[in-house]
Amino acid sequence: MILGIIEHDGVQLDPYGLQMLTFARDLSARLNTSLEAVLIGKSAESSGEQIKNFGISKVHLIQHERLEHYAPEAWAESVIQLLADKKADLAVAAGTERGNELMAHIAAKLDLPLASNCSEISHGDGLEITRLRWGGSLLEETSLRDNVKLLTLALNIVEAQESSANPVDFEAFTPTLEDKDFRVQLSGREENTAEGVTLKTASLVVGGGRGVGSAEGFKVLEELAECLGGVVGGSRVATNNGWRPHTQQVGLTGNRISPKLYIACGISGAIQHLVGCKAAKNILVINVDREAPFFSKADYGVLGDLHEVVPALISEIKKVQ
Repeated sequence: MILGIIEHDGVQLDPYGLQMLTFARDLSARLNTSLEAVLIGKSAESSGEQIKNFGISKVHLIQHERLEHYAPEAWAESVIQLLADKKADLAVAAGTERGNELMAHIAAKLDLPLASNCSEISHGDGLEITRLRWGGSLLEETSLRDNVKLLTLALNIVEAQESSANPVDFEAFTPTLEDKDFRVQLSGREENTAEGVTLKTASLVVGGGRGVGSAEGFKVLEELAECLGGVVGGSRVATNNGWRPHTQQVGLTGNRISPKLYIACGISGAIQHLVGCKAAKNILVINVDREAPFFSKADYGVLGDLHEVVPALISEIKKVQ
């Protein structure tokens, strides 16, 4: 049995979790075993309806009066108890910050190895795994042969795809938890107040970095994004300077995006930022610095001042709209 651990906000499932289920569904077929989902928290049941069409046979609802907010040790202990109760062979989560943290706690408690950020898995003597290291610049080949295998899936390796609808059972599970399991827990959240399309779901993203110069400078990027039906993101410099909210950061410590087109304006292309946008189908870079590293990673490049190029681009777009 494969247990797929899904993150949620009480209303919506994390899209990377749906990617993970798509990947795990194919893996379960190759291993000739079942795929069952795990949702944690009292509000999880309302989110569970969204995964009925992803090839799972059961949804385990881990519920406890103190599990409404994220607490890594408590979540880990809950999953460990479920693994033992169901005698699962494999547990997998999306390779988000939370997914990697949770699985690391589980691995430490069970004294098991964890293969994080996996991109390919085949079945041999154990599980033969390819995993991404150093932001995807290095591929590592490894094997897992323990009775219980722990994995996280690299983000944007597959697109989330539903399968045929199947009847799904919901089963509640109540773990036994102690005060020490809640030594660390979520105390607050910075919510993204944007409605509709988000950085994670947008097909077009306009990103701004140091070259934008100020919060005021982002207005022209917002206009470009509006013309093209996209959203605006920022580099770490832009969010650290207060030009954009931290919820809009693209990069290693921000959002991992996979739009059809990413327009990077005034961003040099540091490796931490490239990790966040490497899954984009096409990248257009606008930068005044011909030596900017981003040009070497771009599909298209415009050497010029974004404050001149972007308004000209908007003008031409409006002519054909």
